[in-house]
Formats: sequence, C-alpha cells, structure tokens
Amino acid sequence: MDKDLRSIASARRAADAAFDAYMQFLSRTPAEIDAIVEAMALAIEPEANKLAQMAVDETGYGNVPDKRVKNLFNALGVADHLRSINTLGLLWKDDATKIAAFGEPMGVVAALIPVTNPTSTVIFKVLSAVKAGNAIVCAPHPKGVQCGLETVRIMAAAAQSMGAPQGLIQCLDDVTLEGTAELMRHRRTSIVMATGGPAMVKAAYSSGKPTLAVGAGNVPCYVHASMDKELDEVATQIITSKSFDYGTACLSEQAIVADKTISKQLQHEMRMQGAYFCTESEANRLGEIIFSATGDIKPVFVGQAPQVLADAAQFDIPPNTRCIVSMETSVGKDRPLSAEKLNPVLAFYEAADSANGIAISRDIVQFGGWGHTAVIHSNDAQAITAFSTLPVGRVLVNTPAITGGMGYSTDLEPSFMLGTGTWSGSMTSDNVTALHLINIKRVACENKPWRQLYEEYRH
Repeated sequence: MDKDLRSIASARRAADAAFDAYMQFLSRTPAEIDAIVEAMALAIEPEANKLAQMAVDETGYGNVPDKRVKNLFNALGVADHLRSINTLGLLWKDDATKIAAFGEPMGVVAALIPVTNPTSTVIFKVLSAVKAGNAIVCAPHPKGVQCGLETVRIMAAAAQSMGAPQGLIQCLDDVTLEGTAELMRHRRTSIVMATGGPAMVKAAYSSGKPTLAVGAGNVPCYVHASMDKELDEVATQIITSKSFDYGTACLSEQAIVADKTISKQLQHEMRMQGAYFCTESEANRLGEIIFSATGDIKPVFVGQAPQVLADAAQFDIPPNTRCIVSMETSVGKDRPLSAEKLNPVLAFYEAADSANGIAISRDIVQFGGWGHTAVIHSNDAQAITAFSTLPVGRVLVNTPAITGGMGYSTDLEPSFMLGTGTWSGSMTSDNVTALHLINIKRVACENKPWRQLYEEYRH
C-alpha cells in the first residue's frame, strides 16, 4: 500500500479507537483520573534518561543531559502543577450570582509532536489531555517516531494498570503529512494541539477543528544599563539558557540587545561563560550554512553543538565554547542571524539608550517572533514598563528565557506549549495547560425577575 494511504488508514483507526476509549473514560471520577495521571508521571521518571538518549539518537538534535531535564520537568514539574488544579466536575460557584461552573472533557485530542522535543512534548500533552478527561493520539514528526512511540507506550501501560481503557493514549507509528492531516480533520477529533514547523501548524489551522497552535519565537533579550553591577549573573543566565539542549527551544534567547554603557562588560562576561564572538566574515559564513537562500533554517543544523556549526562554517572556536555570538547592526532578511536560530547562536546588538534598545527589540520580535516571548534584565521600573509594550505573550524579567517562559523560575503555568496570541494567528497567548482542554459549562439560576425586562426597557 502507498505510504500515505497506510498513514491515513492508521490515523483513522487510531481516532476511532481513541473515541471508543474516551466514551468509556467518561465514567471515571476526577480522583481516579488524578491517580492515572500520577502513575504516568511516576512511570516516566526512571525512563527519562533512556528516552532522552533515544530522542538524540533518532533525531540528531540536542543533547542527552538537557533532554533528560526536559522530560523530568514535564513528568514532575507539570504533574505537580496538575495536582493543584481542578479540571472536571465543579470548578467554582458563586452564591451571590447563583452561577456554578463545571468542567467537562472535549473528547479526542490530536497532538502534533515536534522533532526538536519529541519525548518531552509527548509527556506534557498526554498528562494534560488525560487530566482533562480526554483521549489523545500523538502524531510525531517522521524523524521522531520511535522515541515518541516508546514514550507513549510507557505512559499508556501505566495508565492501563490504573484502569484506563486501552486506546485512550496512542501514537501513530506510520507517519506522513497526509496521515497527520487525516487525524486532525477526522470526525472523532475534537481539538488539535499543534507544535511543529510552519507547514504543519498551517495545516492544523486549516483542519477545520479548534486548534491550539504556537508560532515561531525570535526572542530578544534586552540588558538595561541599570544591571551594571550584575552582568556576571546576566551573562550566566543568557549563555545557560541559549545553550540548553543546543538551542532547540524556540523559547530561548535569540538576540541580545545591550545598552552601550554596559555592552563591552557584558561581552566580557559572556566570553567568561563560554561565548565565542565571531568575526564579520565568520558570521556571514555561519548565516549561509544555517539558513537556506529563502531564509528557512536548514534542518541539518538545528540543535547542533557549537563545534559542529563552526566546523561547517570553516572557522575555529575554543574547545569550551557553549555559544557562538555574531555582532549585528540591523534586523531583516539581509542579516539571517537576526532571525530565529534553533541552535546555540546569538545575535548581539548595541543600543544607544533605553529607547533605542526597546526599538531594536521590537524589530527583532516583528522579524519572525510575533506574540511569543521577550526578556529584559533591568532594575529600572520605567524601562521594564516600556519594554512590556512589545507585541509578545510573555515578558520575562531578570530570569533566563528557557526557565522563565516554561514556568520554572517564574510562576507562569508550567507548560511546554506557549501560545502566541492573535499577533501570530493563535487562539491564545497563554501557557497552555489542561484547563485549555476542557469545556466549561455554566449553570445559572434566575437571579433577577425575568418580567422586569419589559418594564426596564419599555421606553
């Protein structure tokens, strides 16, 4: 059979089986569902390193220690958050207004899984979907099928051991774009959770189903002059965040914008943390090997170590280099390194003053990062307020982008799916959680005499 036809048939079988399992799952109580979610999280913990290794071996992206941390953040951090929220049954009631709200599941979730985070995203979406009382079918990237299948196998086995019906948690094993598209538009699919490249996200929006999707992130990090006494810590945060899993997260910093008075010192501190500032010719060669002529990131250079990138661009870097930095003066297609880079490469801009720094940051966001995230390091309240006008869903203050945006070092909801709002065509700018996967039913009792309508609006 044709590969697309096999994938389409597989998607149809999975969606039908998921719906049957969902119908059985409707009888489970919130307490029973919580126990299932807990069992799945605990089952992942001892397997986190194995799954990380499988992800790196299969995709060639990132590194094992950081992917292990991603797996554990979702299995433990996200699961801990899910314990603290109610998704099903009575959510709240207001005796004064005589309104009560009840959470009900949506049905079958079609979950698109990106190649950059092929196991951690599965963990996040499965825990969130099941917490909300739903069934879920994961559609991995073709380059991340085996590690996705194993992650789902572990979680499904744990769920079934606690009484979940077979078929509640599935992963497609024969994946093509046509098969994934069939899953999204299938009559049994209720909602799509799309994380992936632009083509797949566009397909999700075109599926005809309600869609939670995320846009690209071109995250500026503005370092204000008021941080002159703390630049060593700022540099540590930036380099640690950008080098995490070799830059595979769209949430990590993409460009540094530093006030002129502290720029040189910040560059020095970044070098102390393993940053290599390349020459103009090296930066040009780096841009040519990372991006295609049309401005798209070449997949082969996503999530690669700095040494791999430098070797491909034919220049030498110190053996302890954690991040490569290019000094830039403009933003746009003529400067490819000013765009989102899913690897440990940063652009660096020098700003004349605060107004100029915010203006540069705005240009960076508008060049491929609408609605995502921006970071500011500042002790000046006015500068933070002005910076917060950027068109993004998250403004992170004095914290690394990677840990702040995903809700670890801030009190944002722990999430591996960050909405980008209508700036980029997304239906939400929230950190997506299980609460985005329920329908909320409001039960409202009469609280005002209905006949009064005629008297109140007679004239």
